[in-house]
Order: sequence, then C-alpha cells, then structure tokens
Amino acid sequence: MKLARHYFSPVVSLAALSLACTAPDLRSAPAAATLPPPKQQPVPDALDLKTAITYALENNFAIRQARERIRQQDGVVVEVSARTIPNVGASASYQLNDKEISAGFPASDQAWQISLTATQTIYAGGGVQSSVRSSKLAREAAMLELQAVINESLLQVRTSFYSVLLARERITVQESNLELLQQQLKTTSDRFEAGTVSSFEKLRAEVAVANAKAPLIAARNDYRLAVESLRQALGFTTNTPESLRKVPEFVGTLAFTPQTYDLQASFEAARANRPDLERIARLADARGEAVVSARSAFYPTVAAFGGWTLRKGATDRFGDSNNGWLVGVQSQWDIFDGKATAGRVAQAKSQLEQIKLTLTEAQLAVEIEVRRAHSRWQEATELAEASQKVVEQATEAVRLANARYSAGTSTQLDVLAAQVDLTTARTNQILAFYNYNVAIASLRKAIGKADEYVTEAR
Repeated sequence: MKLARHYFSPVVSLAALSLACTAPDLRSAPAAATLPPPKQQPVPDALDLKTAITYALENNFAIRQARERIRQQDGVVVEVSARTIPNVGASASYQLNDKEISAGFPASDQAWQISLTATQTIYAGGGVQSSVRSSKLAREAAMLELQAVINESLLQVRTSFYSVLLARERITVQESNLELLQQQLKTTSDRFEAGTVSSFEKLRAEVAVANAKAPLIAARNDYRLAVESLRQALGFTTNTPESLRKVPEFVGTLAFTPQTYDLQASFEAARANRPDLERIARLADARGEAVVSARSAFYPTVAAFGGWTLRKGATDRFGDSNNGWLVGVQSQWDIFDGKATAGRVAQAKSQLEQIKLTLTEAQLAVEIEVRRAHSRWQEATELAEASQKVVEQATEAVRLANARYSAGTSTQLDVLAAQVDLTTARTNQILAFYNYNVAIASLRKAIGKADEYVTEAR
C-alpha cells in the first residue's frame, strides 16, 4: 500500500482578521479600465466662490486621496496594535498512512488533532509599545497632511475662480473698447460723407476696429480655458453631451478690499499653524519610536500561552480521543545575530536625523514662502490703489478727446490714443485686483490659515 497523507491546518488570528477588515485586497481590485464611471452631476446654472470651495472639499482628487491615506494608516494602527492583545489561533490536522509504518500497537492507519491556542506577548523590550506609538504618530501626520492638502487645493480653487473672473472682465473691457471704436468709426464715416475728414482718417478708424477684434477673440478663448482649469481644480468630472456647451454664470467680482498683515506676526503664525511643519514634526517623533523599536531586538521576548487540544493517538482506536488543556510561558532571545540588530538601529537613527534635517529645511522654506507672499501682497496693494486713479484719469481723457474732436480742435489720432490708454488702464486695474485677491489667498495659505469659507463652516 502506498503512503497517502492529507493535512488541513487553518490558522485564524485577531491580527489577521483586523487587517483583512481594514486593508484592501489588491489582487481582487478591478483594473483601471473597469472602474465604474464617476457620478455625473448637472452643470449648475450659477456658481459662486463659496459653492466652489464647498464642492472642492468633497470632490477634489488630491483631497480625496489624502483622506484615503488616513484610512490606510488606520489599518496600520489596527495591525500594529494587534500585538498588544491576545492572539487566538486554531489548527487541525488529519493523517492517513500505511499501518506498517505506524509507531503504536495495535497499528492504526489514521490520526487527527485539533488545537486552540491563545498567545499574549508579555515583554518584547519595549518594541510593541513603541511600534504602536509610531503608528499613531504616523496617523496624526496623515491628518495634518490632509489639512495641508486642503489648504493647497483650495488655494488652487480660489486662484482658478479668480482667473475665470479675470477672463470675464477682460472680455468686458475688450467689448467696451470695440464698442467705442465702432462708435468712433461711425462718427468718422458720417464726417467723411459730409466731406469734413479725409478717407485716410476713415481707413484708420476701420483698422482700429479690426485690430480690436483680435484681443476680444483671445479674451473669450482665455475665458473658456479658465473655466476648464477651474473644472479640474474642483474635480468636476461630468462630461455628458448635454453639458458640453453649458457654462454656469459665475457670481462674484474682483473687488479690492485693503487688508493689513504684519511680517513678524505672519512668521509667528506660520510657525504655529502650518500643518505641513507639524506633519514633519510628527514623523520625526515616529522615527524616534522606530529607534526604540529597532533597539528592542537586543532584549528577549516573553509570551504566555494557553490552550486546549483534542487528538486521537496512533495506538488508539480511531473513534477514541484524548483532550486536555495546556498553559505555559515561552521566551526567545537572539544572543548574537551577526550585528543585524545593530545595523537596523543605525538605519533608524540615520532616518531620524534625516527627518530632523527635513524639518529644518521645511521651516526655512516656509519662512521664505511667507516673505515672498508678504512682498507680493505689498506690491499688489500698491498697484491696486494706483490703478483706480489711472482709470478715472483715462476715462476723463477719452471724454475730453471726443469733445475736442467733435469741436474740430483735435485729431482722430488723439482720440484713438486716449481710447488705447483707457483700455490699458482698465486691463491693468482688473489685473491688479486679480493679483491682489490671489496675493491675499496665498499669504493666508503661507501663514497656515484655513480658507475663510472653511473657517465659517466650522
């Protein structure tokens, strides 16, 4: 008779169950091409900045990915914490063999055993506790990373929304410029018909109208592109046939509301509030716990175990069985491991020093970011204040040039030059207001302040 053996050994532990409940199975994950399409939402009729910020908080892809990293770290905490509670395992085996190789008498060709065992780590050189603390610090770092991602993403949303408003205002300026030039062309044509101006002046007015159409076409295209950039920042994935040409009415203006920021106070706020700096500090603490965890391998591990066993021996009849409980203590100590533990400790210490250097570098980068943002805010404030007076002066210059031209005391060139100056002044003003609003948002992000609409929601 040939030898034939069959074994069944299922092992179940609390750590494995916890990990199975929290970690995704990458092998069963669908391929990217088979993922369900994102939820299609209708294009709104109107969209203001507050609504855009609220939508981005839930749909921006960078924010959603940061939230998923927190869930991933939650799974790590559960996995690592499993070593602090008893682990329970069950095992079973069944064996069928040739009676001639049986060790007992009378010979038996079958044997089976069922065991249930619980194990609790009592001492591990502090490695278990340090690993748990390290995983919790890493989760806190993931939470701070989420806040940093939110601040960065909402700054992008604000900038994109302001870009839409800027493009819309540029269209208005160019349309106004074209309208004034067309009025000038009509006036010149009427005077040409009356014989008071030459054909050259009429031709020059026609050229001015033709030249004004190109900036208007470019401004309309910039508006379309700005809308698409905002759509990307929001995470708005709807792309149905009925929504391809629909564009919401964007509610809001590029207003200039002067605000004051002190440079020293901005530095102090950034050091206290920047979530990315706090995140690196948490990671540094986690690296410190990793050093303790690596050093714990120098010490022995002690664990208590207890269980119950049911088995049928090789000399018993197959229907008979023995059962009983067991309890004990087990220990393991790697007295010499070829300095492998020393190598791991050295690596952990080096990683700790690297993260400390990263923190110092990040603090310097934040300080420079605050200085630059504060400088851009100062420049934007001065330009916005200056642009208001220039528009008033340019508007008056156009009025005077038209009046003088109608009275015959100035040339058409004077009128066109004044009109060009007004268009330039209006364009510079809306650009100055745009830069000012972006500078305020950038400075708030640099000093670690959350978006004002997020603050209101809290």
